[in-house]
Amino acid sequence: MAYRSLAEIEERCREEQISFQEAVLLDDLNERGATREQSRAAMENLWNAMKEAAAGYDPALRSNSGLVGGAGSQMREYLQKGRSLCGDFTGKVIASALEMGESNACMKRIVAAPTAGACGVLPAVLVNYQQEYHTPDEEIVDALYVAAGIGQVIASRAFIAGALGGCQAEIGSASAMAAGALTALNHGNASQISHAAAMALKNLLGLVCDPVGGLVEVPCVKRNVIGAVNALSAADMSLAGIESRISPDQVIDAMRQVGEQMHPSLKETGEGGLAATPDAKNAFHFVEGLV
Repeated sequence: MAYRSLAEIEERCREEQISFQEAVLLDDLNERGATREQSRAAMENLWNAMKEAAAGYDPALRSNSGLVGGAGSQMREYLQKGRSLCGDFTGKVIASALEMGESNACMKRIVAAPTAGACGVLPAVLVNYQQEYHTPDEEIVDALYVAAGIGQVIASRAFIAGALGGCQAEIGSASAMAAGALTALNHGNASQISHAAAMALKNLLGLVCDPVGGLVEVPCVKRNVIGAVNALSAADMSLAGIESRISPDQVIDAMRQVGEQMHPSLKETGEGGLAATPDAKNAFHFVEGLV
């Protein structure tokens, strides 16, 4: 895909009277020389892999470090008591985000969306959305094209790797992608999709990447939760007609600037932020003893 701005996608949607997802699909066909059938088959495979990963969560698994595992099932048990402050649907999204992040740490098959460290955000909202609203797979695949278009623009204008831009580039990008996808599923137009992505990314601006022991486990797994829930709120705001006062592409540019200014210790080195706390250092020494 060759889009370098969300404004460019919006402009094509206006000029050709097509949807955001169609604009992204058409660009994919042009860029890769694929047929519509081939493109959609590839996206369907990704969607099926997300569903399989969600269904395959094993609450008994623990990561090799012993730092994560079982939190997803704890959240499910809590939801069954009917006392969730966030409500049933959001509670399920939280549980799914935890489960996917834990599965990644336990070396199970996941879909990097856009990265492995942020793999829980997009499926957490889409799998539960489908279950809640009985949405056909075809519509979810359409939403995945929206997410892909947003992710591609972020990657081209800024970055999606924590090592380059901090966790704002991973969880922030994933949250923006999920917010746009949810907005599309609820019949939001191209502008609303862009503003949902902008608000989601803006809410996580400056988020550092500080993995304990250099592992994509703590605090990464729980940050998938905040990315997923943030996407829900950003989508709802946009669908209500609320817009980002900073244009979507400028939000992405600001994320790049913040990432470039961020100290190296806060970009996946495991040397700053939460990774530098006494608890983290103790955990890391424990992990070293297991190796």
